[in-house]
Amino acid sequence: MFTHITVGANDVEASRKFYDAALGALGIDAASGPDAKGRYWWRTRMGAFAVGAPIDGEPACHANGGTIGFGAKTPEMVQAFHDAGVAAGGKAIEDPPGERTGPFGTLNLAYLRDPSGNKVCALYRVG
Repeated sequence: MFTHITVGANDVEASRKFYDAALGALGIDAASGPDAKGRYWWRTRMGAFAVGAPIDGEPACHANGGTIGFGAKTPEMVQAFHDAGVAAGGKAIEDPPGERTGPFGTLNLAYLRDPSGNKVCALYRVG
């Protein structure tokens, strides 16, 4: 459904460090870049994710109510995403990493804010 997602960052290098660590814990290679517009890209066969300063020159801000979810292959990867992200400048938010059961079944989740305030999570679908 999605080809790519891009988020803005006020400190692009801090965001690159955060996503290299957090996404690396999910088995995603380090970012390529920066490209001609100063963006860093993480690419998989399923799509791409990018971080960069807003092209319009205005400050970056996060989407209130928005979340970007990254798939994890194991529950241990969810925890590793959380730990690596916090160690690289992210902030733990919501409940601690772990299982939650709701209308979509049982999920193993970890939520973070990146250095620019964007809300991201790692998700492993149990069963």
